[in-house]
Amino acid sequence: MPIRTEIPVYHPDLYSASAIRDTYPHYAALRHLGPVVWLSKHKVYALPRYAECKQVLLNDETFVSSGGVALNPVTNRMGQGTTLFSDGDDHARRRSLLAHRLTPRALRTMKDTVDQQAVAVVAAAVAQRTVDAVEVAMALPMSVVPDLVGWPRQGREHLLRWAGATFDALGPLNCQAVRTLPASVGMLRYARGVVRDRSVLDSSLGHDLLRAADEGRIMPAECATMMIDYLAPSLDTTISAISSALHLFATHPEQWRLLKADPDLVANAVNEVVRYESPIRGFSRTAAHDTELAGIPLPKGSRVLVLYGSANRDPLEWDDPDTFDIRRDAARQLGFGQGTHGCAGQGLARMETSAMLRALVEKVDRIEPAGPPEWALNNVIHRLERLPLEFIPAQTPPHAL
Repeated sequence: MPIRTEIPVYHPDLYSASAIRDTYPHYAALRHLGPVVWLSKHKVYALPRYAECKQVLLNDETFVSSGGVALNPVTNRMGQGTTLFSDGDDHARRRSLLAHRLTPRALRTMKDTVDQQAVAVVAAAVAQRTVDAVEVAMALPMSVVPDLVGWPRQGREHLLRWAGATFDALGPLNCQAVRTLPASVGMLRYARGVVRDRSVLDSSLGHDLLRAADEGRIMPAECATMMIDYLAPSLDTTISAISSALHLFATHPEQWRLLKADPDLVANAVNEVVRYESPIRGFSRTAAHDTELAGIPLPKGSRVLVLYGSANRDPLEWDDPDTFDIRRDAARQLGFGQGTHGCAGQGLARMETSAMLRALVEKVDRIEPAGPPEWALNNVIHRLERLPLEFIPAQTPPHAL
């Protein structure tokens, strides 16, 4: 591919409050400019198209995470030694410590419990009828993930605020990141106290980490950051997926009728929800050596921003990308990442989201908007803050009376 010397420049702030709440016009503008675009505000090369995003995610030797995946030096320094901010043998070592907890076989042992909890969450929502669906979306992950990670029951009331702050810290060092920094530091401080006091729940992921530290396989200081590594993403991304699913089915009633008519489309629907409303806006990588991407030279040390949400709406990859269609084969969506750094907890996220959809299909006839939705203000997580919905219950079949 011929080397290009001119790189298109994009001047608007992709992390302003207005851009966070309405990102898709920015993504479209970036894709129109080219495969690699210089963000003058943040001094980073943005990758708005699917092909280049996937290429970078699959080439973790050239585009590394050990220099940090945030857009600010403070978080990139603080995050050193975590699974997210590591490569090669270090990354494989950390990830292998917990991989057995998230294998398909291990998750199968949780399926009945997750399904039962989803049924209970949906039954409570249907009984209430008009709800803030974000609270409904929170209920299942909040009942599953902290127990899996081993987080003590005391202090769980802060988890969502803390987790959101850790994602804010992965964006640029803007007002949003600075405002939530104390919460991000608070989560780390609390996690260190949990490790120090050995107050993790027995037979949990956190318990495995303490044992690994006792056996010298990891440093004790790594325990707290690795707990957060798995806890924060497993909460926020799944809540994003479930609440987005509820929003999309409320605003696309024909898609809800398709799912009701064929519940086997649930797995397809989960992929399409994650494609259409990607929970993660973007993470960055650093070029480990001089390289080129789409014919554009990138010197060693260049930071590139992988825009998952834009890649998943790229018309060069998807037919009618701005159409929500659960019949689409969206299995190749990048919302959970790809390659070595693909989301370790995506199996659990899929299980929880699928369980909620199956319970809703069983108990709910229609999902209808009950007020305007409000998108959350977060540098990295794309999630609804408020979503008023009405659940119209399914009629009980005569033979069940």
